[in-house]
Amino acid sequence: MGQSVPVYNSKQMSITKTDRPVVPVPEPNLTPGEMIERAIELQPRLRAEQGETERRGVYSVELHREFQKAGFYRCLQPRRFGGYEFDVKTYYRIGMELSRGDPSVGWCLTVGAGHALMLGSYFDEQAQAEGFGPTGDFAAPSVAAPTGTATPVDGGWLVQGKWGYASGAPYATHFMPSVLIADGRSGPPRAGVALVPRAQWKMLDDWGAILGMRGSGSNSILIEGARVPHHHVIELDMLNVDVSRGTPGARLYRNPMYAGRCLSFFRAELDAILVGTGYAALDEYESIIHRKNTLYPPMQLRYLHHDYQRHLGLAMGLLNAAKRLVLDAGDVYMEYCWRGFEGGKPFSVEEDLELVASLQHGGRLAWEAIELLARTSSSSAAKDGEPMQRYYRDASIYRSHLSSQYEMLAQRLGLVHLGLDHGISTVDRGAPPATPAGTVP
Repeated sequence: MGQSVPVYNSKQMSITKTDRPVVPVPEPNLTPGEMIERAIELQPRLRAEQGETERRGVYSVELHREFQKAGFYRCLQPRRFGGYEFDVKTYYRIGMELSRGDPSVGWCLTVGAGHALMLGSYFDEQAQAEGFGPTGDFAAPSVAAPTGTATPVDGGWLVQGKWGYASGAPYATHFMPSVLIADGRSGPPRAGVALVPRAQWKMLDDWGAILGMRGSGSNSILIEGARVPHHHVIELDMLNVDVSRGTPGARLYRNPMYAGRCLSFFRAELDAILVGTGYAALDEYESIIHRKNTLYPPMQLRYLHHDYQRHLGLAMGLLNAAKRLVLDAGDVYMEYCWRGFEGGKPFSVEEDLELVASLQHGGRLAWEAIELLARTSSSSAAKDGEPMQRYYRDASIYRSHLSSQYEMLAQRLGLVHLGLDHGISTVDRGAPPATPAGTVP
């Protein structure tokens, strides 16, 4: 399978930087294509280390250093603070290529490092300077479920709680959890996001006893009482980020990439990982059918048999379609960001949900391809330690992820499109009945 580096949208790459970086950029002339090539070149090593990565629960320290050297953690980070400030489509390609080497590695790196975009978009300059730090070394998991709180204390906030599935925690410099802000105002607590440095939280040793993605470093994080300054907690609902008045990052960097919403960006990360997993399964399938014979006469290598040729072709079509959906979503995401940045219609919640819905169906296509490849590989490929078994298990974790339940998202998209109340609640989804937004039933 060929792996060509894409040509990037000229408008996305036309932003001219006039300010000098506060933090030096390690390789000022590095290009998006070169960074993607580095991810591709690491695939053989990632595959060779899959078993050990899974047993450890996360990729090795040596690989972590290779990723730092390659610049992956800095891909979306503002150039002012030592990042490369590449576009989101570049980031999705990196996630795909790393996942083609090892899905767990792709998940850990992509999800953990991608929150540089959230810090660079929504927090003020002082918080960003403190978060990215004097060297620009930054990685931070985030958890969308607000299973912790932020309460006012002298000089800032007290953050406490426990969050599960904090992918990327082992090599994180910070944690960016969703919190409920309880500051005494009337009404229910408001949604927010905190920026908490590594020294003020504890990573629990509770990852690995799960079906798949065992090497993704998705440990729980416990904060028993972190004190952070005022500007390290912001009001932000990840499910519906209001960008109608612009964002601190877009104003700071004059780059519309920092003026976007959360949901579709995060969704594309996960679907990029699954697409990469699908291509890994496709690579393994080709290897299997080139070395295994058919079971019945006339005996021949499976790749010469029409059944396996058809399975391969079907999977290729499904995966190529899914890949194009993810990369197209990167272009559409930037179009919405540009439009709002230039004074047009702001990036809306309905557009965000429409992108998510499209991406979820891209993930569905990739899942169908992986399921097809796994079930037609024969039972020998399902043994412990076999790559195909691992890819199937990893893909199953994606499919069981709450955000991959496209039926649930479809209802919310329908509510938004019809102008009905689309607030998220844990109550029975069938009651109370939907009512026009802003009205009393």
